[in-house]
Amino acid sequence: MHDGAMTTTWTAPAVERAEGPLTGDERAMLQGFLDWHRATLLYKCTGLTGAQLAERAAPPSTLSLLGLIRHLTKVERTWFRRRVAGEAVAPLFQADGRRDVDFDDLDPEAAAADYGRFVEECKLADAAVAGASLDDTFVLDGEPHSLRLVYLHLIQEYARHNGHADLLRQRIDGVTGA
Repeated sequence: MHDGAMTTTWTAPAVERAEGPLTGDERAMLQGFLDWHRATLLYKCTGLTGAQLAERAAPPSTLSLLGLIRHLTKVERTWFRRRVAGEAVAPLFQADGRRDVDFDDLDPEAAAADYGRFVEECKLADAAVAGASLDDTFVLDGEPHSLRLVYLHLIQEYARHNGHADLLRQRIDGVTGA
């Protein structure tokens, strides 16, 4: 309480993770695994405040759950919307040519907005490639890349970072698990 007024601290909401398909076509399985990993990242954040989400792993590392949310928001936008769909959307989290602004410039008071931007960016990414074939390609660094590769890349990116998220969450409050 401050000057008699009650303040509310935002906490990351509970997340349900739907199990992905165990059979089916390739696109549905790739989307299912990606969706599960997206939900897992948010699941690791459930119940934490902005300040907790911004806690660093261990100096000098800048790794935090909020940084991971921001980083994967950038990854979703870059790979699906900018590269695959060719949308003219601005890159996220860039300043003064610094590469890791998504991890470095955290504001715990903006955690709710960063969380919401991640959720929205995932929806926009899905919509951007909804009509595309897994065999559709774009050129990056002079090489063709398929949408199939992008799905596989993002699944491995989330898998790696969800491992980080598990360790970060355990450090914050002892919670562990899938």
